[in-house]
Amino acid sequence: MSLFERNAIFLNQENKSVEPKTHHLIPKATTLHHRMRILSAFIPRTQILSLRRFQTNSISTIRASMDPTEQSLRQSLSEKSSSVETQGNAVRALKASRAAKPEIDAAIDLLNKLKLEKSAVEKQLQSTITSSGNGSLNREAFRQAVVNTLERRLFYIPSFKIYRGVAGLFDYGPPGCAVKSNVLSFWRQHFILEENMLEVDCPCVTPEVVLKASGHVDKFTDLMVKDEKTGTCYRADHLLKDYCTEKLEKDLTISAEKAAEYKDVLAVMEDYSPEELGAKIKEYGITAPDTKNPLSDPYPFNLMFQTSIGPSGLIPGYMRPETAQGIFVNFKDLYYYNGRKLPFAAAQIGQAFRNEISPRQGLLRVREFTLAEIEHFVDPENKSHPKFSDVSKLEFLMFPREEQMSGQSAKKLCLGEAVAKGTVNNETLGYFIGRVYLFLTRLGIDKERLRFRQHLANEMAHYAADCWDAEIESSYGWIECVGIADRSAYDLRAHSEKSGVALVAEEKYAEPKEVEKLVINPVKKELGLAFKGTQKNVVESLEAMNEKEAMEMKATLESKGEVEFYVCTLGKNVSIKKNMVSISKEKKKEHQRVFTPSVIEPSFGIGRIIYCLYEHCFSTRPSKAGDEQLNVFRFPPLVAPIKCTVFPLLGVPFAITVDSDTSVTIRERDSKDQVRVSLKEAASVVSSVAEGKMTWQDVWASFPHHSSAAADEQEGCSQDICACHTNTGTCYRANHLHKDYCTETLDKYVTISAEKIAELNNVIALLAA
Repeated sequence: MSLFERNAIFLNQENKSVEPKTHHLIPKATTLHHRMRILSAFIPRTQILSLRRFQTNSISTIRASMDPTEQSLRQSLSEKSSSVETQGNAVRALKASRAAKPEIDAAIDLLNKLKLEKSAVEKQLQSTITSSGNGSLNREAFRQAVVNTLERRLFYIPSFKIYRGVAGLFDYGPPGCAVKSNVLSFWRQHFILEENMLEVDCPCVTPEVVLKASGHVDKFTDLMVKDEKTGTCYRADHLLKDYCTEKLEKDLTISAEKAAEYKDVLAVMEDYSPEELGAKIKEYGITAPDTKNPLSDPYPFNLMFQTSIGPSGLIPGYMRPETAQGIFVNFKDLYYYNGRKLPFAAAQIGQAFRNEISPRQGLLRVREFTLAEIEHFVDPENKSHPKFSDVSKLEFLMFPREEQMSGQSAKKLCLGEAVAKGTVNNETLGYFIGRVYLFLTRLGIDKERLRFRQHLANEMAHYAADCWDAEIESSYGWIECVGIADRSAYDLRAHSEKSGVALVAEEKYAEPKEVEKLVINPVKKELGLAFKGTQKNVVESLEAMNEKEAMEMKATLESKGEVEFYVCTLGKNVSIKKNMVSISKEKKKEHQRVFTPSVIEPSFGIGRIIYCLYEHCFSTRPSKAGDEQLNVFRFPPLVAPIKCTVFPLLGVPFAITVDSDTSVTIRERDSKDQVRVSLKEAASVVSSVAEGKMTWQDVWASFPHHSSAAADEQEGCSQDICACHTNTGTCYRANHLHKDYCTETLDKYVTISAEKIAELNNVIALLAA
């Protein structure tokens, strides 16, 4: 039984702790269709069409086939429905012909029997849909409990709530800020400090020219539709997805063939062109959800927030959709700062912005979010990593593209073997996959619900060597939370071409080497006559060709005399003739090698990781009286918002009781185990566990154990319960703190309700007792 099912059953049995759902719930970098659309800015149209066809075909091969049980039940239900309708007509015909009463009664009995059989099949089908994961009833109940608890305890709430809020914007409350701060602090320790990375902090406002070079200005889009009467906007693929999902989960009357069709649509719809998506919306009669008005045809909407820099409005800019571009444009200075040595990594934590058309799924899809990104610059001819052996023996769930294409599931693989076999492209990429796994599991992500999925060949941009996503299972399904990509040298080359500044590295030779050098000589006179004002763009693109591209062009020019050539800064193909460029190889002696570094990029959606962490740490347990269920977050001490207290706050890992003037007892939340520690050591022990320097097992092995007849009834002991400040070690009697709080609240606040006054007086009476 899954975690969702256990908690759903638990919540159905006793839902006193579940409040009404008040609000539906970053994103990591770009989704597949974002990547495809940015990619289209840099690939000839013919290649894009070819790529789209390949993507459609390859995804079709890995569509989730209909579960045999579900298929059989849908077929049976269709037959039962037909039998009920036929028998109903027979009963009506007998009544109309005034047949004998016994004959009519027999027909009615048969009809009732058929209805019962139909009802039984319907229940079986609904159970199959729910248990197979296609249904979301258990997941929704679990999610509602999590979200209600998070909002009630002020981990986060919708922004601008008193003004009815704005979709896709959330405020973190005190415990949420503490969790986020702990996650980012550990991220900085785990990556920046341990890996000796260069941290930067770049502006959120980015000039248009930077994002033009990266492709975001032209192609960072989602397909949108509008309510033709009200103008309300919706994301087109979301409407189609919701329609198909609802049909599969709630309409038990659809045939097995129709169900298979809806599943096929869900599998391939991210690859639909605007025309194909619009055709499906019309075919299924999908209308605006709120008004049922007709919808416009889908059209692209750029997801970046546009602004202008300066009062004149002459410098266009955008709120950055990712933090990576700030690192790329600073490569030259970072390279010099690092002593002109490779490899090195730069990292940045910061806000990013995406003007989502219809944000949903809470913290998973928002308009402003925190990204933590690393750009590891490495020699493209040497992608080994000196510390790969530190992670090579790790085993965890991996989902290579071959398994996806053949319809298999993710399986546990040894990281070292995956790199050795070429499943993972190189050691540096593998090293970061291993480090990401360690980071997420140490935060508290369940390793059995974490997998690394390799991008299919058609998902990756043409320049990428290999890409993997760390996906975490939540009530929303598998969520992409970290992307780890070998982006080759694309980003630095794009900015070099656009800015005219060479973003390159050097390798000095001990002795001069004779090398065969590619020489590209554009004939500017001929290019000027042919392209006039765009001559410079064409020349720069020709000079930026790599050896493979240049030699292919040379061969085509020699055989055909003309070749189609894509100029990314123009966004179109141009025709290059043989007299416009000279391409050759010459032998030269060189003292150094100049090259554009490759980039390995791990990109973390912090909000997504935190939400998945909330779900993985969430559990329920009965109260002591057994009359209600309690919601608990079992946060690891590393990220827990409060490290140690005696108050019954959500998810607190440790509690302390004072035994004497010289010793205390520390109790661990989950195991309820207790150890006796000297008063002087108490704060340092709790601090060490909270910071991940020790585990509870280490504490348990190092200090005397303390047994109690009933650990849960500790409140009844003669000991004083205290709360200790984790930094100073100062301890306070908890009942005094609690009593002072209640008394002060009664004395100072005249607006509290009568129910609250009664509650506070009751607490004071209990404390006195």
